[in-house]
This record gives sequence, C-alpha cells and structure tokens, in this order.
Amino acid sequence: MKVLWTDGSASPNPGPGGFAVIEKNKPGVLGREDNSTNIRMEGKAMIAAIKYADGEPCEIHSDSEFWINVLTKWAPGWSRNGWKKRSGEIKNLDIVQELYQLYQENPVELVWVRGHVGMADNELADEWANKARQGAKI
Repeated sequence: MKVLWTDGSASPNPGPGGFAVIEKNKPGVLGREDNSTNIRMEGKAMIAAIKYADGEPCEIHSDSEFWINVLTKWAPGWSRNGWKKRSGEIKNLDIVQELYQLYQENPVELVWVRGHVGMADNELADEWANKARQGAKI
C-alpha cells in the first residue's frame, strides 16, 4: 500500500497557492495556482495523491480535517441532493465533485494528522507545498 502525505498552502490567503504529495520522504507531485486558497490547495493535493496512486491501494495522511469530512460525511448527502446543501452553495464544488468521484472509485484510506506538531512527513508536505507555491518543480 502506498503511504502518501498531502498539504496545501496559499499566501496570502487567497493568493498564490501550492500543494505537495509526499511519498517515502520525497515529493511525488507538486502543483500550484496563481490565485487560490489554502482549502483549494488541500483539496487539489488529495486529488493529486489519488491520481498519483494510479489505482493502487493508498493511505493518504492529511492535516485537512475539512476535506476528510467532505469526503466521509458531507459529499454523500450533497451528491444525493443534486450537489446542493440546505445552507447555500457548496464552495469549491469543482474540487469537491472531482475528489469525491476519485475517492469512490479508488482504494483510498484517509488518515487525519494534527498539523505542525513535528511529524516529519507532515512537515515535509508543508515545506514542499510552500516551495510549490513559490514555483518549485520536481
């Protein structure tokens, strides 16, 4: 099973954004957007991780409790309701829909980790997400 670590960054927020997927202590995927948010970049990192796993079982470690909740708690209902929620529009719907479809179609296990507490691979994902935001490539 692939063990992947993801993180996203935007600075300022909103502003230039970057994301990273880490495998075995090194970046596997980096990406960026000129105008983004932290939330968008966290979601894009998860999309990139699932695509990077290429159908293999994978465990994605993320400090984004928001995106884990989207996939495991909220998106199933939103999908059943025609991608609507009672309280208004679903923000970042493009990412929600793509990520939810990938999550359903691939063998993915999500693991929430507390961010910025010295966990080496989580810190590395954060470091590379910031480098990607600044234009770094693999």
